Amino acid sequence: MAGISWSKLGLFAGGVLFGTAGVKILSSKDAKKCYTNATAAVLRAKESVMETVTTVRENCDDILADAKEINEKRAAEEEAALIEDACEEAEKNIGDAASEL
Repeated sequence: MAGISWSKLGLFAGGVLFGTAGVKILSSKDAKKCYTNATAAVLRAKESVMETVTTVRENCDDILADAKEINEKRAAEEEAALIEDACEEAEKNIGDAASEL
């Protein structure tokens, strides 16, 4: 027993006592009530976050649909402009050919 000091033995005994008391405190009714309330708060926060995510997702879907519509309109306008240019060029070519005859 010469190698073990009383201070180390006291620290060990205090740690065991503190650990035993800690387990008792953590498993008490009051602690369980606290855990239950904390878990309920986390579940409410999760619900709020999920509502926000759903709203953001819906907004992104709306933005994507609007962007596709804009691109479709732009493509249709460009196609109409190409057709109009082709028609004007064809009319010019016909007019030039008629004047040469």
